[in-house]
Amino acid sequence: MTTPRSRAEFFVGPAQDGRFRGPATGDERSMLVGFLADQRATLEMKCAGLEAELSRRSVEPSTLSLLGLVRHLADVERRWFRQVLARQDVAPRFSSEAEPDGDFDGAESGDAEAVRAAWEAWRAEVAFADRFVAGAPDLDVEGDDAWRGRVSLRWVLIHLVEEYARHNGHADLLRERIDGAIGV
Repeated sequence: MTTPRSRAEFFVGPAQDGRFRGPATGDERSMLVGFLADQRATLEMKCAGLEAELSRRSVEPSTLSLLGLVRHLADVERRWFRQVLARQDVAPRFSSEAEPDGDFDGAESGDAEAVRAAWEAWRAEVAFADRFVAGAPDLDVEGDDAWRGRVSLRWVLIHLVEEYARHNGHADLLRERIDGAIGV
């Protein structure tokens, strides 16, 4: 017989969980960066230990998969930090005008190369974003976005926390369907 678990317990034991150790008081930048780091770490944790299963679309009829979430969030990071704030002329990595859902639709192959490429892209975009934020003189740095108009680094950080939190909820459901793993 197994011991019942609460969904509110940690996904892994507290000793293995590096999340939620950022500042709970202090300056705005540190807190926003800490919250975003925790959300990014949650995505990684929800995908940990899986390879080919990352491409499994486990909540039918949705086309969401954990691999699709990784690819999508790589494109989201790229869009806000590289395209909008840094004003780089770079295309999304996984989606396009012709395939606006290419990040999810192209995540059907769970082969090792597809998984490696998705994580590599995501980590590269996170690293760029972290460097950009660290080098920004303040949170009022602005960029122009076709969807939102003028946005600040502050708004982008808040939006990214929101975006990851939303998709980490999806990751909870996907992971539970894959192998029964639950937890915060």
